[in-house]
Amino acid sequence: MTGAAAALVHVRYRDGDGIDRYCSPAEAARVAFESCLPARSIPNYPGQRHTPGTFWSATTDDLIDYESNLERQHLLLLDFDPDITAMVGQPLIFEGVDAEGAWEHTPDFFARTRAGRAVLIDVTDPTRLHWPEVILQARRTAVACAVLGWDYRRLSSIDPLQWANVSWLAAYRRPLHAGVDLVDPLIAAAQEPVAVGNLLAAFPVPELVRPVLFHLCWHQRIAIELDRPLRESTLVWAAGSGEGTP
Repeated sequence: MTGAAAALVHVRYRDGDGIDRYCSPAEAARVAFESCLPARSIPNYPGQRHTPGTFWSATTDDLIDYESNLERQHLLLLDFDPDITAMVGQPLIFEGVDAEGAWEHTPDFFARTRAGRAVLIDVTDPTRLHWPEVILQARRTAVACAVLGWDYRRLSSIDPLQWANVSWLAAYRRPLHAGVDLVDPLIAAAQEPVAVGNLLAAFPVPELVRPVLFHLCWHQRIAIELDRPLRESTLVWAAGSGEGTP
């Protein structure tokens, strides 16, 4: 996109105080969208095809609205990603004009990486990926993100094994209260790769240790094999212990 073309794209958003804002791409690049409110409300009415809802993020300890079950699944995977430090739904609205005419688009999510990089995310039903209007929207959004200096991700189908494993660990993602005294002993016992069953058996009451172990795996203080079904034989090891997947 040339400088002249970039001037034909503007951004609408709602700041943290709920005030509607309108700015150029150059100005938008300096906005902390992770601290802003959603730019629009997700429709919710009887008989609709989508399944909107609200997701609690362990990363931000906040609620994020989503528009479909697929979006909810990708929010969970983003929540599990250790490189993501913040995220918000329906972050902004692009308004632009190009050779094909006037256009408007509200991306699904905005995220911030540990290095401070901004990431704009669209989640698309796999059956719609090749629709001409979807391709055009993605191209326009990618060009706008390039002007802003942001990364742009198009997310669609999810690997079933990845989903099964991460969604299982997600049951243990909430703040830990009971069992806090087991954290250090568990990490110490997992300095070398060890099977889940063997690690739990090393403690007097394995039933109390299991949820703490999976909590640490979700927060990735203990690494776990995720490329195969989770079993008692699944290997775990303390993150940063110098060991990788054997």
